Amino acid sequence: MAMTRRIRLVLFDCDGTLVDSQEMIHYAVTAAFTRHGREAPDKESVKRIVGLPLVGAMARLWPEASPEDCETIGGYYREAFQGLRARGEVHEPLFPGIREALAKLESDGYLLGIATGKSRRGLKATLGLHGILDRFVCLQTSDDAPGKPHPGMLENAMAEMGASADEIVFIGDTSYDMEMAVNAGIAAGLGVSWGYHPPDDLEAAGARAILSRIEDLFPVLAELEEAS
Repeated sequence: MAMTRRIRLVLFDCDGTLVDSQEMIHYAVTAAFTRHGREAPDKESVKRIVGLPLVGAMARLWPEASPEDCETIGGYYREAFQGLRARGEVHEPLFPGIREALAKLESDGYLLGIATGKSRRGLKATLGLHGILDRFVCLQTSDDAPGKPHPGMLENAMAEMGASADEIVFIGDTSYDMEMAVNAGIAAGLGVSWGYHPPDDLEAAGARAILSRIEDLFPVLAELEEAS
């Protein structure tokens, strides 16, 4: 009897996992804080908040800020990023091997999805820029669920795709991603070494494995299948 595939849905984070958006995010944060008359946070601090919902991220960068200030700076951030897009100045390159890995996953029969702190508008713009939007059958964003590490986006993905928790893996680059995977009780949260949080943080947050390159995903998936 043929083995029933255990993993059906492979979900990815976007920023820091599929694309390198660090420079764009730092630019928009700097523009937002400067416009509000605040000293801009350094690049390392900005890296630590990538993946969080926008207003919550601003609160992490300015802990003493009022909720109103965080909303205002979040709005300035959106305007700065939208300005970059309008001028054609967004540079968010795919990390090496991502395009090929997505094609292989799809040809191997996996369903592909995204769970990201980006807005749906921003996500579609990023994926569309690289011509990979159609690869993904499930797009979960901060527009539709509480932000990471709340499991809402993964729970929405399960409901939308009719998948159980043990049929899903999630690949991300931050501790918030791994915490979300743990909170959702899915088969595995897999960290990547090329993103914005160090591997030690990912492991401490519950990563089942750390991928040093995207090609490492395939033997990990094979191990998960064999364990079923």
